[in-house]
Amino acid sequence: MDAGKLSARFDVEVSNGSKVDLPSAFESEVREDLIKLAVASSRANRRQPYGSRPHVGKRRPMAGMKHSVEWWGKGRGVSRIMRRTGASRGAQNPHTLGGRRAHGPKVEKIWSRKLNAKQRQAARNAALAATVSMDTVSSRGHRFESTVEHLPIVLGNYTEVVDGTSVDYDIETFNHGAATRKAAAIFTELGLGPDLDRARNGRKIRAGKATMRGRVHKTPKSILLVVKQKAGLAQAARNLPGVDVVAVSDLCAEDLAPGGDIGRLTVFTKTALEAMN
Repeated sequence: MDAGKLSARFDVEVSNGSKVDLPSAFESEVREDLIKLAVASSRANRRQPYGSRPHVGKRRPMAGMKHSVEWWGKGRGVSRIMRRTGASRGAQNPHTLGGRRAHGPKVEKIWSRKLNAKQRQAARNAALAATVSMDTVSSRGHRFESTVEHLPIVLGNYTEVVDGTSVDYDIETFNHGAATRKAAAIFTELGLGPDLDRARNGRKIRAGKATMRGRVHKTPKSILLVVKQKAGLAQAARNLPGVDVVAVSDLCAEDLAPGGDIGRLTVFTKTALEAMN
């Protein structure tokens, strides 16, 4: 693979290793209803409470309560609302121009949704089972070459040959010299290059007010890399567009089915699968 502007150049080769038995979680029943419930719970638990500032008199008035008003009293044949001082226009009331909201959002509202631990684990196992089906992964929009014969893909040993000398590394801890480009080359050699290109070329500017709030771009979800510990490989792969890295101990249904859509293209390390058993 050409290293681009840098002078370094390296070639990547991938070979089939020993057979790996998948944990029993991959044989679970795929229940989309349970997965959507778990994903909705995870998203709700991340919501930040919001609401209007409480009204603390004229020193710190809330929105819609910043007018100088007076009450006309009864017996004038008009509605009993607060009116601007020296004028007849109503103010501060919810149905008046520039008035406060009738029932605005409250910071005391609890947005989180509770979910039983067994249901959350069952949803994760169901999402894991969906990653095995190539038809389900393809229907979600992921792209991979025809050389990929089965899913998920499991990474084993990693060996580098420098000046004729081969050095063995743990696939999770390697992080030296152009690590991100090496991770991209590994994914490309595994047949996952089209999905990386799909995420890179699919990065678009978001529509709406979110562009003014720091959420300018939308990037399609690409490969999910599951590792035992977030070390060198995790740091190298997290910079690739659309690629997410998660430790196996933190794996949940939302990682495997973003938005509740099952069948994410997932790559595991061998140590992560062993830790899952």
